[in-house]
Amino acid sequence: MSIWEALAVFAAGIGAGTINTIVGSGTLITFPVLLATGLPPITANVSNTLGLVTGNISGALGYRRELRGQRRRVIRFGVTALIGGLTGAILLLALPSKAFDAIVPALIAAALVLVVLQPRLAKALARRRERNGTEAGGDGGIALLVGLLLSSMYGGYFGAAQGVLYLSLMGLLLQDDLQRINGIKNILGVVVNGVAALFFLFVADFDWTAVVLIAVGSAVGGQIGAKVGRRLPPTALRAVIVAVGIVAIVQLLLG
Repeated sequence: MSIWEALAVFAAGIGAGTINTIVGSGTLITFPVLLATGLPPITANVSNTLGLVTGNISGALGYRRELRGQRRRVIRFGVTALIGGLTGAILLLALPSKAFDAIVPALIAAALVLVVLQPRLAKALARRRERNGTEAGGDGGIALLVGLLLSSMYGGYFGAAQGVLYLSLMGLLLQDDLQRINGIKNILGVVVNGVAALFFLFVADFDWTAVVLIAVGSAVGGQIGAKVGRRLPPTALRAVIVAVGIVAIVQLLLG
């Protein structure tokens, strides 16, 4: 890797760490850059997953204020993410890369629709519960756990727009502030990338130079993302989510 390639990977790491903390999809920044340096796709994907762990941790620490009072949720969702992330990492090495190509863009598109419609859908669900005399569950119920499990499997497998999927699901099924939900999203990112990275350390090939450059860059980006993301009002945060998700769909379809 030349000095210019190294600088490009480092800069991509900063960008990925920033966007991952705000919404997710940082992989769409780092993965193409790693491919451009000549790394094979699987090696690039594994190196990227390993490197982004520090950025996930940095972003989660930056959002620790929003995580107060959510310990039960974090544990419940974290265990689900752990199972899903490990399953996805295993699938990455067991299945051909085209296995998810057709479904992923459609999955992200559906998530974006949920993000856009979330305020209206949440109000509709609240009115329905009021008519039926029922109360909203504090943890989203089995539907959210299944959704998080499948999203985490995808995250362990590749991870582009994983945060978009998390935010759309939790935004719809949890009655809570979007910034607090974003804090949980960052914790789930730590869990999924962490378990996938641990698995890859023992069974997959990776490039240590790329890992270190992305790790340092994404750690810096995580702090930047926490400062920027926390200041975004819900409407602006949804706009960022949708914009990133559209870019993800376009890049996946063209790729």
